[in-house]
Amino acid sequence: MPPTEGYAVTLPTAPGTHAPPQVVIVTPTGTFGPDGRPVYADESGTLLVQVTAAGVAEPLAGCPGAHVCLHAVPMP
Repeated sequence: MPPTEGYAVTLPTAPGTHAPPQVVIVTPTGTFGPDGRPVYADESGTLLVQVTAAGVAEPLAGCPGAHVCLHAVPMP
């Protein structure tokens, strides 16, 4: 998958909170993960993900949260 300008990644909230999911914009860091895919980060640099061809953002080790599979939408 060629790099994009960024992705909107949906972060679910804790079960039972009835809060809407949070959407975070991630942009390319210029680095690549262990499998050669580009790494994307949020503005603070705490959320690091790689995005699959199927539009799934996979957080890298050390990222906050317990989610391993997040919805990602390409940004124009």
